[in-house]
Amino acid sequence: MLRFFNSLTRRKEEFVPHDKVVKMYSCGPTVYSYPHIGNMRAYLFMDNIRRTLKYNGYKIDGVMNITDVGHLTSDADEGEDKMLVASQREHKSPWEIAKFYTEIFMKDVKSLNIDLPEHIVPATSVIDDIIAFVKGLQDKGYAYETSKGIYFDISKFGGYGQLGMDVNAKKAGARVEVDGEKRHPADFALWIKAPKEHIMQWSSPWGMGYPGWHIECSTIGKKYLGDYIDIHTGGVDHKTIHHENEIAQSDCLEGHKVVHFWMHLEFLQIDGGKMSKSQNNIFTLQDLVNNGFSPEDFRYFYFMAHYSKQQNFTYDSLMSARNSLRNFKTAVSEHRLGKAVLSDESKEKYSQDFLNAINDDLNMPVALAVCQKLLKEPKSKDVYDLIMKFNEILGLDFEIQALSIPDEVKALAERRWQAKQNKNYAEADKIRGEITALGYTINDKKDGYEIVKN
Repeated sequence: MLRFFNSLTRRKEEFVPHDKVVKMYSCGPTVYSYPHIGNMRAYLFMDNIRRTLKYNGYKIDGVMNITDVGHLTSDADEGEDKMLVASQREHKSPWEIAKFYTEIFMKDVKSLNIDLPEHIVPATSVIDDIIAFVKGLQDKGYAYETSKGIYFDISKFGGYGQLGMDVNAKKAGARVEVDGEKRHPADFALWIKAPKEHIMQWSSPWGMGYPGWHIECSTIGKKYLGDYIDIHTGGVDHKTIHHENEIAQSDCLEGHKVVHFWMHLEFLQIDGGKMSKSQNNIFTLQDLVNNGFSPEDFRYFYFMAHYSKQQNFTYDSLMSARNSLRNFKTAVSEHRLGKAVLSDESKEKYSQDFLNAINDDLNMPVALAVCQKLLKEPKSKDVYDLIMKFNEILGLDFEIQALSIPDEVKALAERRWQAKQNKNYAEADKIRGEITALGYTINDKKDGYEIVKN
């Protein structure tokens, strides 16, 4: 049974897709600055879900947005558009900013071996669809116009606050707007009317303007996945504003619940605290590389905590992950040419334990523990083959390492092993010399041998 924690119901539930293909939406990056490692943990989370679904035999139709317009400096419709702030900071157009940081983001996710969704959609590519979505909400009486833009009226949606937002508390603590046009402090912008000097703006039924941030995800989800989405992922910071607003928009336009599983990732902390510019503790993947680590070290680090728990990053903890990964890969390599046999019963037990771990709401620490226990078995190609199967989830580069040894060297190593088994030590030593001349060393183990490149 595959079970995920559903933020909507606040409990683990059996996951059963609506149709043969799982429809999955993941909140993507706002491409106004370098993505940091907290951002990248969110996409490792997305990757973890996608790989687990595929491991269970499901096909996926997945979507991720690229926010290249409309995300204001406050998630609550305040401040300037982040793209314009970056444009002024770097003296480039918003489109140049979006292109540059999108390329950085795509490079980072590739280096982490993240399984990307089938559709990656910039918000600026669906402006006409966004306008149609907003118009649909307005026509149904869920939106109203002010001098600033088109706002969603949360009083018209009885289900607002399903993910935990306390709407009454927000109303009590809100400052009254000067123009008094907003009916409720939690009403949010669907479309923002732009002043003439605003760089990014489009023609609409309400004049020139640009979309609010929240509307792009609902629009892109509708366009690419339809009116039923099995899973929607994102960070816990999106839960009580951005995702509450998505639910309101989508459910009101369609007339029914659109997203059935909401899955949220907890924060990555830095040295026990929050990442912030004032603390100078915002690290990018390139920062880790500059300090001698690989993206794969960070991928393995992610596996060492459950996604629903805050994970604390320090360079010491990353060093520990790197050492564990190296030991892990060494142990796997030692099994590749092992001669012991793992019983069918043991294979089934390890396979089931691993499946139980990942199917229990992506419990990667337990899944790793299953792998570690497996690697303590006598050196066996059966163990190696099982780890390679599990690697459909782990996404590490064991196969690349194995394939880097030429077939000629592998054949010589096998001949040498057979010579040793036949007590033909002179022949074995001769073949060892041939292997050494080709740039490789044979290390004999209790249950087999390993080949190491010099």
